[in-house]
Amino acid sequence: MTETVPTGSPARHTAASQTTDAAGRTELVPGAYPTDSRFANEDLRPVPVSERKWTTYNFAALWISMAHCIPSWTLASGLVALGMDWKQAVFTIALANVIVLLPMLATGHAGPKYGIPFPVLARASFGLRGANVPAMIRAAVACGWFGIQTWIGGSGIFALGSKITGGHWENAGQIAGHPWPLWLCFLLFWALQIAIIYRGMDFLRHFENWAAPFVIVGAFVLLIWIAVQADGFGQLLSQESRLGWGADFWPVFFPSLMGMIGFWATLSLNIPDFTRFGASQRAQTWGQSLGLPTTMTLFAILAVLVTAGSEVVYGQAIWDPVELAARADHVFGLIFALITVLVATVSVNIAANVVSPAYDLANLAPRLINFRTGALITGVVGILIFPWKLISTPEFYIFTWLGVVGGLLGTVAGILIADYWIIRRTVLHLADLYTPGGRYWYHAGWNWRALVAFAVGGTLAVGGSYSTTNADGVSSGPFPQDGLIPFLQPLADYGWAVGLATSLILYVVLMGGRRRTE
Repeated sequence: MTETVPTGSPARHTAASQTTDAAGRTELVPGAYPTDSRFANEDLRPVPVSERKWTTYNFAALWISMAHCIPSWTLASGLVALGMDWKQAVFTIALANVIVLLPMLATGHAGPKYGIPFPVLARASFGLRGANVPAMIRAAVACGWFGIQTWIGGSGIFALGSKITGGHWENAGQIAGHPWPLWLCFLLFWALQIAIIYRGMDFLRHFENWAAPFVIVGAFVLLIWIAVQADGFGQLLSQESRLGWGADFWPVFFPSLMGMIGFWATLSLNIPDFTRFGASQRAQTWGQSLGLPTTMTLFAILAVLVTAGSEVVYGQAIWDPVELAARADHVFGLIFALITVLVATVSVNIAANVVSPAYDLANLAPRLINFRTGALITGVVGILIFPWKLISTPEFYIFTWLGVVGGLLGTVAGILIADYWIIRRTVLHLADLYTPGGRYWYHAGWNWRALVAFAVGGTLAVGGSYSTTNADGVSSGPFPQDGLIPFLQPLADYGWAVGLATSLILYVVLMGGRRRTE
């Protein structure tokens, strides 16, 4: 067995503090959990083996629910807006999700085995205090996503209300450039999600179980409805790519691929927040493999087909399902479509963007912040980041938001994978993950090697971030045209891959001298 023991106080806990069953699931023996530690609380505690109940269906349903959301729907539309045809867009999305599944399974392994959430797993590599760095980065990204999804859900409620009131809501007085009823809908939808998450993780599991099939049915109903209206799917499926498959395609493909990977790069870090409830490794592996790449690809195809039909019916390609549903003449159809949109948005937003930052913020101050308090903080920050700005254009959404996020999170993923799989060979000592002075204390709770690997990998991944300009000289994003660090600009289009590979290799090199046989 290999283990990394930092300089300083010897580990105070040994393998005798934990037991492992025949299925490889490890848990602490009674009394071994250091409840008096300032790094411990009930939300961060390892889940007992008896409470790890999520099955393959539970994980597949989780991914189906999360993948069937409006931002997933608009991914294909954003790529087409950048010049791809539907085949190129679907191919890019499918490939990205197969790639991101690999680190998802790698980091998810620690969940069923040890029952620990992402910020606790990060303590093994970053140190008990240092783990707050990746945790806060992950939390900040989740807050941004929570705000985006909440804005979209609120827009759905606004569309329904405007239809019922004969368009009066759209003509209401404006606040900050938007009708005031839209702001009210935004806040109402925000409150609904916070109320659901306050019910706890078991309630979330039941919600995802019924939300998954409901959203699938709703998406196909929308497809059938637009097909009947359009008598086919128009000219979109036969339109050729403006980029072709040559020199014009690849400069758009690679940053788009990194952006699509960045879409779920958040979950590739914090998937242990969910897999910690898994009944077995088989459940999380098959559940994620069946749920993620297949669902995202199917949803991208549905988005293209429905949008193609909208082009025939309305004379323009309507990529936003909220806007499309709002055009329905039948009241029942309108309500059903928008309820589907809202269920899809709630299911992904709570699971992907509230659960994880709630744990991350609890990790920051376990004695002061519990899961519910962390969820409330996430909700407040999600409003303050101005989410309506993040999805203002396809370029800003895909290249700026998803690209930069993917680069940073890929860097963290590289360190987690290197530490758990290469340095430790999946062997962790649970009690020391909560105890100062143990194996993962390093120097005052910080592992400088992980911080160096993160700094170098993150700089290479996003340091060259740049924005393009259109024919009128208007920038597509906030970065300089030649990149933040000009000589790193060529790496910017491959940010996620550069960050993951660099941090993984550098961390292994820096930690090489720290390994010893116990």
